Amino acid sequence: MSQIKIDGRMLRRFIINGANKLVGNREYVNSLNVFPVPDGDTGTNMSMTAVAAAKAVENIESSDFSQVAQAAANGALKGARGNSGVILSQIYRGIYKAAEGKAAIDINGLAECAIGAKETAYKAVMKPKEGTILTIVRALAEKAADAVLSDDAEIDGVLSEMIEYASEMLEKTTDMLPQLKQAGVVDAGGRGLLYIMEGGLESIGIENGISGIEKTESKAVTTVSEASGDIKYGYCTEFFVRAENNASGNKDELVKFLETIGDSIVAVTADLLIKVHVHTDNPGLALERALKIGALENIKIENMRLQHTDLIGISKPEKYGFVAVAAGDGIEKIFKDFGVDKVVKGGNTMNPSTEEILNAIENVNAETVFVLPNNKNIIMAAEQAAELRESKDVKVISSTSVPKGIGAMVGYIKDNTPEENERSMTENMDAVTGGQITFAVKDTVIDNTNISMGDYLCLSEDRLTAVSKDLDEALDIIAEKMLAENEDSSFVCLYYGEGVSEESAQAAADRLSDKYPDVEFDCQYGGQPLYYYLISVE
Repeated sequence: MSQIKIDGRMLRRFIINGANKLVGNREYVNSLNVFPVPDGDTGTNMSMTAVAAAKAVENIESSDFSQVAQAAANGALKGARGNSGVILSQIYRGIYKAAEGKAAIDINGLAECAIGAKETAYKAVMKPKEGTILTIVRALAEKAADAVLSDDAEIDGVLSEMIEYASEMLEKTTDMLPQLKQAGVVDAGGRGLLYIMEGGLESIGIENGISGIEKTESKAVTTVSEASGDIKYGYCTEFFVRAENNASGNKDELVKFLETIGDSIVAVTADLLIKVHVHTDNPGLALERALKIGALENIKIENMRLQHTDLIGISKPEKYGFVAVAAGDGIEKIFKDFGVDKVVKGGNTMNPSTEEILNAIENVNAETVFVLPNNKNIIMAAEQAAELRESKDVKVISSTSVPKGIGAMVGYIKDNTPEENERSMTENMDAVTGGQITFAVKDTVIDNTNISMGDYLCLSEDRLTAVSKDLDEALDIIAEKMLAENEDSSFVCLYYGEGVSEESAQAAADRLSDKYPDVEFDCQYGGQPLYYYLISVE
């Protein structure tokens, strides 16, 4: 199904279908990653970048090739993630620059776009390296240039030949880089780019929308777990700079500075926006220098040494590790601030399985792992998971609520033996009384108390202690009862959930503090669903 020219509508379909093809195969592309892994998963980074380009052209009805190419280039630049994503965005940029002002392109225009993509991509990388996505974009350009010499070339045929030649080159990348040869895989970025090209070619000849693409069943590739090597600079740093003037000149000056503090520098411009990527041990210096140019946006800093350690699996196990079950982003953060390694999402109405807890235990690199189920209905699953993990010392601290789990973490002492920590964590947990305020989901009667759907229910240690029609009244009642039952208590913390504002929670804490001057009251954001307050009395 040959085509004489490619116009804007065809380019739009090409970009969208190419993104769909890559998204459908991103996990396979991710599986090709080997050390070094500076920016995370290539397949994910590239697919998110390609999708950003596709979204930018999705609603453009123009048949002008240049207009669609410009939108794709700008969309990809703003959505670029990681090294591979930035380079992909420059491939789109090079296509637009080569076709600027053209309503449609023929074979010569296709060659010009491919060459422009290659040149722009290579210029974006300070030290271009073969065996990467750059090699593949170069192969595509070389084959497109050859087609210009043919008298009877058709665009769809040329695209097919470009892909075939680049695929042959992709197989050769295994021998171009030691890391790829060691793992026995091809370059992930190059494979991702070919998926985009293949998806785009499939769209040629489709006049009414984009046909669905069947997800490819991809065979996973095992990477080399013994891969080793030092990462020269520890932090992958990415950001946008909105230059006040002369973006190109400012970019060049910034690059000169970045070369003194790092490597893997990619800096590209679109109008007055500069996209920067650098590996450095001093991300603060990079940001400080960029601020002299203009305002910063979309700042992302990642510790690559931690990523590398996780990937190659050679990090020395810690003495202790922790797994906790919890729901609510605030509660999760609190546990992580206390040193919990893995938080399994769950709790009331969301009891995780034994397998989910076991998987979390498996992913904690420690000799002894303490598990905090934080719910009486999860303790048995946690204990079963501990039994299944025979080669690792797993101890379940039978916390029945989040406040008790937090109390257990307060009782952890780094230099204690596992047995001593088990005792101290349990003792500290037992010194905490946990309460909750939630709502009734139906009409019922409990302990001769009539309950209507929507009533506020006050529970202390899972016992119903009061029912109220008003949330503040419910909090006052449960606080009074819990303090009466724990006469020596001197501290109460209110963890407020999704349905409570910070202002309301703080006002409640202040009100209770006035009522009980000998007790210290605090409120913390929990973000837990369904439960307005989790209450800790110590």
